[in-house]
Amino acid sequence: MNATLTFLGTGTSMGVPTLACECAVCTSTDAHDRRLRPSALLRWREPETDIERVVVIDTGPDFREQALREKLMHVDAVFYTHAHADHILGMDDLRPLSFIAQRRGGPIPLYAGRDTTAVLEQVFSYTFSPHATYPTRARVELKPLKERNTVDSVEFVRIPLLHGEMPINGFRFGNAAYMTDVSAIPESSFALLEGVEVLALSALRHQPHPSHATLEQALAWARRIGAKQTWFTHIAHDLGHEETNRSLPENTKLAYDGLSVPVTL
Repeated sequence: MNATLTFLGTGTSMGVPTLACECAVCTSTDAHDRRLRPSALLRWREPETDIERVVVIDTGPDFREQALREKLMHVDAVFYTHAHADHILGMDDLRPLSFIAQRRGGPIPLYAGRDTTAVLEQVFSYTFSPHATYPTRARVELKPLKERNTVDSVEFVRIPLLHGEMPINGFRFGNAAYMTDVSAIPESSFALLEGVEVLALSALRHQPHPSHATLEQALAWARRIGAKQTWFTHIAHDLGHEETNRSLPENTKLAYDGLSVPVTL
């Protein structure tokens, strides 16, 4: 089944341009160097009904702007990688989309690990508290993230990763995988990535960072995984789009906001 993976945002937690920075990338006039907070979108059509399905990975602070750009009219599910602000703070912008989902039959399911669920419940207590009375709160429902999760006919496999000392989640769907904020990939997770042909993988910068992979580390993982295409995301303002891409292997490039890549589910 054909689908499309779209990079809603490819920047870091501070975005690019970064506030109060006048570096070459932050002042670049190349639209590829404008990077909103990291998020992704998977779209496909059910073959029997031709109904479009839409799954979002992470709802960061820029989700509203990203959803407007992509003309999102509905969302079927959201998967969360972890609970940092740049991945969850746009959850409330699901509200108008959740009203549509509710009219169609139910709330939008949000698949999250236990730690992420706890943070979402605290930050958005006016939505998730059993005593919540806010009349226009998002119609969403927290779902436990399992090793394998199904949205309609599509399976989303959890890929355990590390973000510094924090366990986080990547996701595999069909021949593609999305892994952001990665500092280490456990050995057991490489087996879950066998056969991946389209890889979205974070690559922060050249200089070491305590909780993110460098571009060189990400390149080494990409070679080991052996995908036909690797697209780097969660990119800091240290890496200019055109200059960096000229130095990368032909099948390995920096992604950019709005890039859509065909995948097979």
